[in-house]
Amino acid sequence: MTVEAQKETRGFQTEAKQLLHLMIHSLYSNREIFLRELVSNASDAADKLRFQALSDSGLYEDDSELAIRIDFDKEAKTVTISDNGIGMNRDEVVEHLGTIAKSGTAQFLDNLSGDDKKDSQLIGQFGVGFYSAFIVADRVEVFSRRAGDAASEGVHWECTGEAEFTVESVEKADRGTSIVLHLKSDAEEFADGWRLRSVIKKYSDHISLPVIMKKEAAGEEEEKSEPEDETINSATALWTRSRSDVSEDEYKEFYKHVSHDFEDPLKWSHNRVEGKLDYTSLLYIPAKAPFDLYNRDASRGLKLYVQRTFIMDDAEQFLPMYLRFIKGVVDSNDLSLNVSREILQKDPNIDAMRAALTKRVLDMLSKMAKNSPEDYAKFWEAFGEVLKEGPAEDFANREKVASLLRFSSTHTDKSDQNQSLDEYIERMKDGQDKIYYVAAENFNTAKNSPHLEALRKKDIEVLLLSDRVDEWLMGHLVDYKEKQFQDVGKGQLDLGELDTDEDKKAQEESAKQHEDLVKRVQDVLEARVDNVRVTNRLTESPACLVVGEQDMGAQMRRILEQAGQAVPESKPVFEVNPEHPLVVKLDQEADEDRFADLANILFDQAHLAEGGSLDDPAAYVAKLNKLLLELSN
Repeated sequence: MTVEAQKETRGFQTEAKQLLHLMIHSLYSNREIFLRELVSNASDAADKLRFQALSDSGLYEDDSELAIRIDFDKEAKTVTISDNGIGMNRDEVVEHLGTIAKSGTAQFLDNLSGDDKKDSQLIGQFGVGFYSAFIVADRVEVFSRRAGDAASEGVHWECTGEAEFTVESVEKADRGTSIVLHLKSDAEEFADGWRLRSVIKKYSDHISLPVIMKKEAAGEEEEKSEPEDETINSATALWTRSRSDVSEDEYKEFYKHVSHDFEDPLKWSHNRVEGKLDYTSLLYIPAKAPFDLYNRDASRGLKLYVQRTFIMDDAEQFLPMYLRFIKGVVDSNDLSLNVSREILQKDPNIDAMRAALTKRVLDMLSKMAKNSPEDYAKFWEAFGEVLKEGPAEDFANREKVASLLRFSSTHTDKSDQNQSLDEYIERMKDGQDKIYYVAAENFNTAKNSPHLEALRKKDIEVLLLSDRVDEWLMGHLVDYKEKQFQDVGKGQLDLGELDTDEDKKAQEESAKQHEDLVKRVQDVLEARVDNVRVTNRLTESPACLVVGEQDMGAQMRRILEQAGQAVPESKPVFEVNPEHPLVVKLDQEADEDRFADLANILFDQAHLAEGGSLDDPAAYVAKLNKLLLELSN
């Protein structure tokens, strides 16, 4: 019976209207998925009640047997999914059901490709599983009451999948939530016991809560009496079962339950630890990145259970930040049932479990890289940039993480990041004791960097780094397997034994021979450079800019400047190639004004070649045009 509290009509957000229309009319080719989503939500509601009841057992209201119930009515053409979990009050119903994908609707819509099949894979990443109900229903009703509230504080939400929904207060004797789906004419197949049972067994057999339905009547005798209830799923937490008893399909479906993802995972690891610590973990590597992967403040972590009692959804203490893409469950017998976030952070068992789980994930990735390179390539495309945060955040596993990193390099000159550091070391030339790299704003700038010319001539491989995180990464990844890293765009280029005695002697003679040229250029560019010197980097370009050994690289400087952050002042070293015709011409120029113009043009060109932008492009164009006119006369 409806109580006197107000009934009101509300509208969805603009983006939510678009998304709802897409959900109803375009996305799902596999319509039965709606039941998996609604059962999963009901299971989560029960988990939340268990957790809150640890400190307030009265929330059970003398009904501690948690379950999910599925009912159908062929004549009314309805399916009802009910749970006796935590439930929702009026404000929570408006918040959770009135705002679709509240954490990122606009981002979701920005990511749509127009391909229904591809777009449907995004749904799970945006937390809109409830709205899968509209795939099969043209009207959805929700009746809910929060545990601990009075019966008169129930709420009724209703929507026909259009721009508006209604919400009103109602009497509801039992806590929890019931969702009533009024089926579309082309979805009446789901008002059938056998059909519903088959979907539950397929997608939700792993749910630790019993899913209950009325037994199907088998004959006249049973039709006269009320059918008995039966549990149609195994109702055993999947992670508590032996690995040999769990099928591949069950592992995949459980992943979709814990992650709300619609794609199969790439890999998983199910492990039971007994001894000093006693816990079970089931860890998954997703196939695709969620929309908020690079938001370090977004919720992350594993589902935490203590002695099979749900504690929290996002227990972030068990894995480092750079592994925030991992989904799964950890269930421990060595933590207190009244565990809280504060206690978790201080418990020494957490540190031990974190170290072990981190090692397990890294081992899983190593095996994937070795045994399933195609899967690892998919993983790297989705999560590579996040894994690059590892060497800075996890010193203990720095070398292990480094072995998992992948880069572009001059070995292939392709933008694909598929070269490992171990492969680089295997290809190193005799006498080479460093791993060389160049960092730039994008791949093409790195590939065509003039800093590579001398190394290309000697057939020395160079890693081509262009991700935003790369220069920050290399600031923490000093060496790998006793091989030092060297940025070929910083400081003096040291090729060690790869430079012959003849090379070194020629460099010394060239520097001495062109001392006057270097001084003249230094005088002209004094305000723009820290120093001018003859290069040992260039074979084809006339000049290049080099960052000081201890200075911030050009790529990192640009990123910080674009973010509006203050960066320390520094001037580059200007290296000139005395063998290049333009530098020869410069050396021969007697007119000091022309000399100055040409020196500034070479400096600006070097700045452009490394992906920089000019402070005064008009002045550069004017100098260049003046020079071209003089040459044409």
